[in-house]
Amino acid sequence: MGKGFFQVPIAVNEEVKSYAPGSPERKEVAAAYKELFNAHTEVPMYINGKEVRTKDTRTIHPPHDHKKVVGEYHLAEKTHIDQAIAGALDARTEWAELPWEQRAGIFLKAAELIAGPYRAKINAATMINQSKTIYQAEIDAACELIDFLRFNVQFMTDIYNEQPESTSGAWNRLEYRPLEGFIYAITPFNFTAIAANLPAACALMGNVVVWKPSDSQMLSAKIILDIFREAGVPDGVIQVVHGDPVMITDTVLASPDFSGLHFTGSTHVFKDIWKKIGENIHNYKTYPRIVGETGGKDFIVAHPSAPAQQVATAISRGAFEFQGQKCSAASRGYIPASIWEDVKKLVIKDVKSFKMGSPEDMSNFITAVIHEGSFDKLAKYIDQAKDDANAEIIVGGGHDKKKGYFIEPTVIVTTDPNYTTMHTELFGPVMTIYVYEDKDWIEMLKLVDKTSEYALTGAILSTDRYAVQEATKALQNAAGNFYINDKPTGAVVGQQPFGGARASGTNDKAGSMLNLLRWVSPRMIKETFVTPTDYRYPFLG
Repeated sequence: MGKGFFQVPIAVNEEVKSYAPGSPERKEVAAAYKELFNAHTEVPMYINGKEVRTKDTRTIHPPHDHKKVVGEYHLAEKTHIDQAIAGALDARTEWAELPWEQRAGIFLKAAELIAGPYRAKINAATMINQSKTIYQAEIDAACELIDFLRFNVQFMTDIYNEQPESTSGAWNRLEYRPLEGFIYAITPFNFTAIAANLPAACALMGNVVVWKPSDSQMLSAKIILDIFREAGVPDGVIQVVHGDPVMITDTVLASPDFSGLHFTGSTHVFKDIWKKIGENIHNYKTYPRIVGETGGKDFIVAHPSAPAQQVATAISRGAFEFQGQKCSAASRGYIPASIWEDVKKLVIKDVKSFKMGSPEDMSNFITAVIHEGSFDKLAKYIDQAKDDANAEIIVGGGHDKKKGYFIEPTVIVTTDPNYTTMHTELFGPVMTIYVYEDKDWIEMLKLVDKTSEYALTGAILSTDRYAVQEATKALQNAAGNFYINDKPTGAVVGQQPFGGARASGTNDKAGSMLNLLRWVSPRMIKETFVTPTDYRYPFLG
């Protein structure tokens, strides 16, 4: 039981280290990279406090050097999923009843472990397994993950402090109970921070979780688990399983104790899971919470008043950092004819200056895409653009997978605003641009809004404040995160809560208390101090 109203440390965003040549952090992460790259890391599952190994394994390969084996991970059978569910439910009672400050202490400790002794290791694992540059790894695996853990604790206390009014005769109070049952967390390859936050946010609020990390993120997923274990997450609270996603999902969704889904991944997969939940709805003890962040076809819109250099930089950074493998990455642009030639020259100059190769060479801005399936899809669309009369590749267009899955950053210019790469999510370093006539500004905004099924992020660049307002209003449903005079990427925990609507997800805003509210079930308690003893009201006379 509580023995005080405790104040948690005020959450502050973790400072991003520079990794400049000669800096101590650069030397430290280089050494960690070399050690992990030359090791053979075994990644077992983690069920009921035990490392679980099976005879069915898969190897782990860096996308930028796919013939190199850096480890292996073990795959589950259905019995392992059943054990994980049962074990989570067994752990739930004690975990849910643990005072909130004890749960907070665990995840605050995890944040400090990442900020200190694990920083180089989790960054190096992300560089190797997901082919992130050191800067992209630092802002993801270190800083954003630390921010999630710290701010979530602060958001939790803000939620608990939100209480109803009481009177002298009755005390009204709200309990924010964890959900009844267990939560299923499915996480993506592209952000180590998201992979950790999806199970951790639920667990912080007193829930137990069955977590399935991406097959393409096993190395950094293991580091996350190591950190959680060292921080003191009890056995059974976060169960980690790997394997056939259909088998795992079907087994989880068949349980009457399934109470929630925390998902980041593809729109198609999310919709299929939602459908299965609906088909099983009569089997559940409670209505499951469904939270998902899915795809994007994110845009950059330039007004004729926008400075060409700013537009070009927004494209170069927004479309090509981490090879465009961000849900928020810009992949379609709308540039006015009056500034297009200047923007074009600057973008081509930028792209041609990019160095591409292994993230171990920290002078590289571009590395590899995540796996062969992604490479083949991107190569197909790029090669098609080379043949289409209504498309022109103005820079990039090359691809090579002999050593790693390398796709050159590619800019396509189309004369058709409905060209396939203007509305199809590619999830790679491909930016398609439509050049519009300046006089068509308002009509072009309508075009942006209706072109895509997605509504995750978007950006408007303009020095004309009337135009900014016109775009903000016209595109209010086209992006859950809307940027004015900036690239459409880089949301910061506690500053820009992240999420989109339409086919981009349920818009439950990771990095804010809005997300945590989905993982609690409030209970209203009214305590009357002087209990009535007569049913008669005064109006009866």
